[in-house]
Formats: sequence, structure tokens, C-alpha cells
Amino acid sequence: MPELPEVETVKSEIARFLGNAKILDMKIYNRSLREKISEGVETKIVGNDIVKYERCGKYIVMNLSNNYSIVWHLGMSGRIKLYQDKNFESVKHDHIIMQTDKGVLVYNDPRRFGMFDYVKTDNLNKTKYFQKMGIDPFDKNFDADFLFAHFSKKKVPVKVALLDQSIVNGIGNIYASEILYDAKISPLRSASDIKIGECEKIVVSTRKILNKAIENGGSTLRDYHKTDGSVGHFQNLHCVYNKTGQKCPKCKCDVLNGGGIKKIVQAGRSTFYCETLQK
Repeated sequence: MPELPEVETVKSEIARFLGNAKILDMKIYNRSLREKISEGVETKIVGNDIVKYERCGKYIVMNLSNNYSIVWHLGMSGRIKLYQDKNFESVKHDHIIMQTDKGVLVYNDPRRFGMFDYVKTDNLNKTKYFQKMGIDPFDKNFDADFLFAHFSKKKVPVKVALLDQSIVNGIGNIYASEILYDAKISPLRSASDIKIGECEKIVVSTRKILNKAIENGGSTLRDYHKTDGSVGHFQNLHCVYNKTGQKCPKCKCDVLNGGGIKKIVQAGRSTFYCETLQK
């Protein structure tokens, strides 16, 4: 599933391509996504201008001139494609086609785990999508004190706590492992045992890793592609994720004598770390 850097990349590419476009037409060919798309929603969207683009956690939000917003989630395999020419060649699993005066946006989703909704902009934070969502990692209030206050109540491993979207949103499995590696903190430790100075390290590493991932267009491991069909490049910069048995790039752990990157399973998710470097 695309995480914060991938969603931020796609959102920014749509914004650059369409800008404040007017929506001229919209066709929905398959309403059976993760949640069924309401009948007639396209008639409420067509004719409006896109006035603002936002990323809320792992959701793309497009605010419209009628004070409603489109809320999009890419799910496991969903992707957005952009075309200048309205006579593009449609392919299998193109479920939503939005034509604007600046170009065409197409939503393709083979596994149909994504979602599409249309809600009143003023009520965005009250919707089921955002009501229980935690703080954004780039929010100025995301600091050591915030993280310490939330982690101190958690008896789960710190890596599991980092994945809790009600604490901080947008961080998924890939980046949780990379963040803790950069902060040199073991994913095995309980979140409640993390000191405030270590929380500061996690905050710094979170922004560092996410910014670097955004700069590199995100990580493509399987389904994720940018809007032009190209892949992200941050997977080439991963230090630990999916590198079981390889040498840790930031220490001198001996692979031949039990060192190197380890893989464990926490809360049903794979965790990668270096037990020599991360304490």
C-alpha cells in the first residue's frame, strides 16, 4: 500500500498537471471498490473547478469550488494516470475517468481496494476517514513532547506504535523500519520505554526519511507507480527494509558471525533492523 511519500508524490504530480482545472465530465465504470461509490456522485462533481490539493495521511483530497471535496485512497494496487489527450487508450481496470479542461485523470485499480468519496469540505475532519487520524509528521506540533506523551501510554513495541495511524499518520511498514534504523533505536523496545531524547531522534529521523523518500518519488516494490508510469527510486536507498542477511550500511556488524540485518514479525508485519546498531 502506498505510504505518505508515495501519496505526496502522486498528489503533487496531479496538482502540477491539472492545477485549478474545471471538471468537464466524469465516468465511473466500476462502483465496487473498497466501499461502493454512490450513484449520481459524478453529476455533483462535473462543472466545478479544483481549487486546492491536499494530502491527509494516505489520502488525496481535491477541494472543489462548490465547497465539496473528492477524497481518494489508492488502496493496495490503485494508481492515478494523467493524459493530455482525451483520446487516450483505456485499458482494463480503468474504473474512473475524469475529464478536465487541462487534461484527463484516470483511476486504475486491479484489486479494487482503493476508495473514492465526495464529502463537504467543512466536514472533512468529521468524516470516518479523518476523525480518528493522528498528527501529520510534518505538522509543527509533531515533536518529542507529543511523541513521548503518546508512547508513554503504549506497551507495544515502538515500531508497532509508529504504525498507529491514530498517533501519527502516513507512516507505513517500509518507513517505520527505516526511521528506527536512522534513529538507532531497536524496534523490539516497548514504546513506553522510549525516553524523550530518543523521541526527539525519532521525530528528526521521521522527517529526514520521509523527505528523502518524497525527493526520490517514493518506493516502488510492487504496484506503486507515479502518474507517468515511472517508478519511485527510494527503494534503492533503503538501508534495512527487505535486506535480510545483508551487511548493515552504517556499522561494522559481521555478517559471517551472526551480524547483518535481521527480519522479525511484529503485529503481523515484517520488521527489518540491525541488532548491533539499534539499541
